[in-house]
Amino acid sequence: MLTRRHFIMTSAALFSAPLAGPAFASPDRWDDWDAEVTPANFDPSTSNPWGLHPRFLPQRVEANPRLTPGDIHVDAVARYLYHIEEGGTAMRYGVAIGRGGLYEPGTYTIRRKARWPQWTPTANMIEREPENYAEFADGVPGGPTNPLGARALYLYVGNRDTYLRIHGTPQPWSIGRRASSGCVRMVMAHIIELYENVETGVTAVLYPAEGGVSAVS
Repeated sequence: MLTRRHFIMTSAALFSAPLAGPAFASPDRWDDWDAEVTPANFDPSTSNPWGLHPRFLPQRVEANPRLTPGDIHVDAVARYLYHIEEGGTAMRYGVAIGRGGLYEPGTYTIRRKARWPQWTPTANMIEREPENYAEFADGVPGGPTNPLGARALYLYVGNRDTYLRIHGTPQPWSIGRRASSGCVRMVMAHIIELYENVETGVTAVLYPAEGGVSAVS
């Protein structure tokens, strides 16, 4: 059984009680956009122009040593993403998850990474909320206001794209909430850092949000 507490342990838990064709943005602008969404003198553990609760700032924590370095684990209850490191530690980031029943726990493979990716709403999103998504059916080019933000990690089951992503967001105030259409959202400056350390082919485990005790694969 895969429970969030069985697999991930933080230091606190250990020591205290508890468009007519694709729309693409020019790569020439990517470095400028990175600078635009990254605070000056950025320190991941202290920089907080977004007004996040301090617990959602990146921290290095202790992880269960049985976990595989390189893999990602998303604690949907606490709204944390853990990137497992060598030596029994993990980098922990605050995230937002899917609202209502749109969050999909499971075990996935990251088969693609993209910098400043294009975003296109899925057919289900357009059918469910045409007033919000129909106008974007042809795609939105990458950029600071794009819903996928600065980086995206693409989640697959086998060779099938699930259309679920771990991605940046231009709405950092949503971190800690159930806010997305199913994806896992991160502050853009945080996913820029994470992106550089994630290899394609690693596993991403998304644990149940409420009431569940096992991961669905």
